Amino acid sequence: MRCHRRTLVISSCLSIAALAGCSGYVKKADFDSTVVELRANDQKQQQEIDSLAEQMRQRFADYDAKIAAMKGRIRVDVAAHFAFNDSTLREEDKPLLDDFAKVVSGNFPEAVITVEGFADAAGTNGFNLRLGHARAEAVRDYLVSTGGLTADKVRAVSYGEARNRQVLPGKWGDGAEPNRRVTLVIDYAGSMASAAGG
Repeated sequence: MRCHRRTLVISSCLSIAALAGCSGYVKKADFDSTVVELRANDQKQQQEIDSLAEQMRQRFADYDAKIAAMKGRIRVDVAAHFAFNDSTLREEDKPLLDDFAKVVSGNFPEAVITVEGFADAAGTNGFNLRLGHARAEAVRDYLVSTGGLTADKVRAVSYGEARNRQVLPGKWGDGAEPNRRVTLVIDYAGSMASAAGG
């Protein structure tokens, strides 16, 4: 009797454990459906990034700017250049920034943008990081104040004189303007504005 009761208790425990284990089970059809949905969402976001990159290529054809679409991001190189040891935004760079802001705010109001600041090889690493950040802030402030982009969606970072990010490695002074620059990166495009709203 005691043995039979012990067997019954053990059997009941095993049944409960088996049922508890099954409660975490995901059906293959549900798993496959979720994967298909995630892939479709990823593909939609990539199509929107590609669309935005193409609009920028067309808009910036008149400027000396390179547009690169990467997985989920867009980089606009050669957005602004600066004088030696200076973080003042040049007048000739403002039309490109104006067009950038119009394309982004008009089509992708949820976009998150990183303004990357750089310096040439002159000066100390710490000084160049601060100078690169001042340059990035100058562009960020311009985009927010005149371009209609919201401050919480535009951030500024500095790479200073990072060698792996220099256009002309090790160059400074005259002829090193490509190293003294700011580039714009759209980290997240968000949803494309509807035709009625955009």
